[in-house]
Amino acid sequence: MKSDQKFKIRPIGIIRTGFKDKSSAPVQGAFTDAAPGYVEIFDEFSEGLKDIDGFTHIYLIYVFDRAGNVQLVRKPFLDDTPRGLFSTRHPCRPNSIGITVVRLTGRSGRFLEIEGIDVLDGTPLIDIKPYIKRFDSFPDASEGWLENVEAREKPENRE
Repeated sequence: MKSDQKFKIRPIGIIRTGFKDKSSAPVQGAFTDAAPGYVEIFDEFSEGLKDIDGFTHIYLIYVFDRAGNVQLVRKPFLDDTPRGLFSTRHPCRPNSIGITVVRLTGRSGRFLEIEGIDVLDGTPLIDIKPYIKRFDSFPDASEGWLENVEAREKPENRE
């Protein structure tokens, strides 16, 4: 595989939230469980929502469509020490792909009601996967440099 290989990815829907700009969005959705939002799935993909109602949590995979410049080493939101980009969840990434786990609180046709969302309103959604506790939970996993880092507000003027 060549490093200049390109892939086609198209949105399957739009994520709707109350966050209109980067400064208003939380660092992580887990810090704001009550942050409500909804997902609008495009008609052509709505059949794929069959059976999603039985899950309490889902992964949303999306495009960081308003992220800034990529820096391979930068200060993350939760720390003031420069870290390697791939050891963070910073939005400014080479492929601008984001992932978050949200609580699925309801469904009405092609619309999913969610909580614990941390993305900007109008973010393009590229996939949904169910969170499955027995596959996705690793209680003994290490958190690397984040092991003892406390949650905090996003520092001003830091993207």
